[in-house]
Formats: sequence, C-alpha cells, structure tokens
Amino acid sequence: MTELSRGVRLGVDVGQVRVGVARSDPHGVLATPLVTLARDRTAAPDAVPSDLAELAALVAEHEAVEVVVGLPVNLAGRHGPAAVQVTAYADRLADVIAPVPVTLTDERMSTVVASRRLAERGVRGKRQRAVVDQAAAVEILQSWLDAQRRRT
Repeated sequence: MTELSRGVRLGVDVGQVRVGVARSDPHGVLATPLVTLARDRTAAPDAVPSDLAELAALVAEHEAVEVVVGLPVNLAGRHGPAAVQVTAYADRLADVIAPVPVTLTDERMSTVVASRRLAERGVRGKRQRAVVDQAAAVEILQSWLDAQRRRT
C-alpha cells in the first residue's frame, strides 16, 4: 500500500435540496467545512446544473486532487433509490471535473452524527439546518481520510 498522496480533497454530501462541501488540508489529516450549495434541479438535461458548476469551481480554486462523495447506503448495506440518485450525481460531477477523480464512500449515518454533534455544541433549529450539510460533508471526508490512513 502506498501513502495517501498529498493534496486537498473535497468531501461532498448530496441532498435533495442542498449540497454540503468540506475540504481537507493538503496532508489529508483534517476535514473542515467549506460551503453549502443550493441543489439546482431546474437546469436543462444537456446543461450543467449550477451546483455542479460551483463544485467544479471549488475543485479548481482549491486545486483538489480528488472529490469524495458520500453514498447513502441503507443500514442493511443495500443501495436504495437515494444511492442510485447520488451515484448519478457523482457520475455527472466526474464528467464535469475530469480528470479529477470522484470516489464514492459509504456515508451511513453521517447526517445523524453531524446533527448530533451540532446539537451538542448548542447549534439547533434554523442555524443547524444552515450548516448540517457542511457538517455531514466533514463527517464523510474525515471518515474517508481516516480509513485511508489506516490502510497505509
């Protein structure tokens, strides 16, 4: 096994309404919240939705070497309708940001964990809804980074 290559990674939590984005440090140790994007469901089928265009701009701005997208696997480990939608989103993102790779990773319970951590810090209600997607993206990316370090 090789050591995790240096470079910023972006973590993405794809929701029906919003897309949470986190970024790692160049050494792949720590994930931090970056931004929440509005999901664009109005783009024509042959056009790039604004959230994908914004993600592509973030990839370029942060010189990301990889994008890690949370795959909502159900508790039984199966891929339901949400996983199919996220896979299609990740495939479309990969087309937009090529040659930067897009990796899917199990995000089971990431939003629940993120909501719980925010509540423990006193962030509730509207304030929590505004940042829970970013916090879920942090959980997704941090779990992936930790797993990669354990492998090396």
